[in-house]
Amino acid sequence: MSDRIVSITHGEYEIMNLIQDTIDLSELKESMCNDRVSRDRFDKAAKSVAVLIDNMMSRRTHRLPKGHPDYKEREA
Repeated sequence: MSDRIVSITHGEYEIMNLIQDTIDLSELKESMCNDRVSRDRFDKAAKSVAVLIDNMMSRRTHRLPKGHPDYKEREA
């Protein structure tokens, strides 16, 4: 992670990265799931949200600062 935010896109990327890395869903899952069906639904919902965040992050990598470890050139 860079020390200083250089654009809104950079900030969005770092916020999403932090969300993925630090939010533990186990307590929420425990409170919402009491059987196999509800656990399956929760797991599918969590996976879906993770995919959404991954997609949002991947659409921002070409707009990160060039020195950022996740920076990638925009594909034509």
